[in-house]
Amino acid sequence: MSAIVAPARGRPLGQFAESGPNWLVKEVHMHRVTAAELVRLLGAWRGGGPTLPAALAATLAELVDSAVLPEAAVLPAQRPLARALGVSRGTVTSAYDQLAAGGRLAAEAGSGSRVRRRQPGGPGVPGGRLVSFTGSAAPADLSSGALPGSALTADALAALGPADLEPYLGTDGYFPAGIPRLRATIARLLTDDGVPTTPEQVLVTAGAQQAVWLVANTLVTAGDLVVVEEPSYRGALEAFAGARTRLRGIRWTTDGIDRDQLRAALRRSPALLYCQPSVHNPTGERMPAAARRELGKLITAAGLRTVEDRSSADLAFRGPAPGLAAHVPPELLVSIGTASKLFWGGVRIGWIRADAPTVARLTEARKAIDLGCSVVDQLLAAGLLRRVAEAREARRALLAARWESTVDVLGRVVPHWRWTTPAGGTGLWADTGEDAVRLAQRALAAGVKLAPGPAFSVYDGFRTHLRLPLWHAPRDLEPVLASLR
Repeated sequence: MSAIVAPARGRPLGQFAESGPNWLVKEVHMHRVTAAELVRLLGAWRGGGPTLPAALAATLAELVDSAVLPEAAVLPAQRPLARALGVSRGTVTSAYDQLAAGGRLAAEAGSGSRVRRRQPGGPGVPGGRLVSFTGSAAPADLSSGALPGSALTADALAALGPADLEPYLGTDGYFPAGIPRLRATIARLLTDDGVPTTPEQVLVTAGAQQAVWLVANTLVTAGDLVVVEEPSYRGALEAFAGARTRLRGIRWTTDGIDRDQLRAALRRSPALLYCQPSVHNPTGERMPAAARRELGKLITAAGLRTVEDRSSADLAFRGPAPGLAAHVPPELLVSIGTASKLFWGGVRIGWIRADAPTVARLTEARKAIDLGCSVVDQLLAAGLLRRVAEAREARRALLAARWESTVDVLGRVVPHWRWTTPAGGTGLWADTGEDAVRLAQRALAAGVKLAPGPAFSVYDGFRTHLRLPLWHAPRDLEPVLASLR
């Protein structure tokens, strides 16, 4: 594979935030919903009713009834929400009034508008489907970096037969920690990658997102301080927010986590650090070896339990992307991996690697929501992971080619955008030079989904940024980007 050597453009990543001088030291109590956060949750809401106020009220009602907006969450003030949505303040006022009339919102003097949970179907606001997630498909989805399925996935599925299932058909089919064959396969894979692992140290999950959710709801409790990178993986931010933890963002730079800011955070005795030193999402950067060693020393000295998300490690552009295992005691380190990025998002198999007592604790917690992944999916993943070297090379080749074509399209269609060359992953972290939240709203009206920077921020920062997927063919990407101008 040819090396990916496109020159860096624009400012260094450490200078990308636009949240003001105190954005790195503010701890977030996630019960207060910002305008940018609510815009992301609303999605393509405008088709949800006969008028804009009715459509907004209907979509907000679905978010409340589905517990996406939790009990007592404080919604943003009307004026900033109206600005973020690109509508009049009267539209938001009318929508809030409809929610209050339907018993879903309580306006309290000095406290704002708070969510009240109720059963759907009552008076006031029309019910129905969750508009934000099940509306008509957009012609172009640039909000996700998920890759299409690889040819290896179809081959492995075709090779799966009755003989593979026979050992399991005589059981009840429930394997909360994962079937032995897959746990052993993952343990061998991690060992071959330089992290000696036994099957007892592996918990199979329904993708990496479930792994993050289990960590957020098992290893910390409501009110605990959790340190994360700024920016960070948006699914992790949502998981920790749902667990009602306090989040403190530590700036991610081209040299990895800002260690001075981490030292300051450690004085607050955090319960957990969540980080991505191998390949960082959304920036695509990787932490240099010296920085990993220094981070490991800080973690070890503080005795800080650390969750290392290695979901994108297989997609490093220039060979293996080592993590923290060589620098952090095993009892402090929890690692997350996935088969989805190498093979296909439809293969819902991820894993947690930790010491055996932590795996046992997470397995017990997992039983409350899920008695185990599909045995068929696990057998499929076991077969796929035996071809991991081939899969890694295929993904690198795809991303190398598409990186060059994506940069070419951006240079011609949106030449004012700026970015830094990633070291891996499926996305480009681009500074658009304008309000990306408003840009995303305009794009939705044109049938295009985007992922604006605040979705990846603890503090609603990176407001001019987008995370743009790299894998789209130029013939598909160019007209979509042209429609945004």
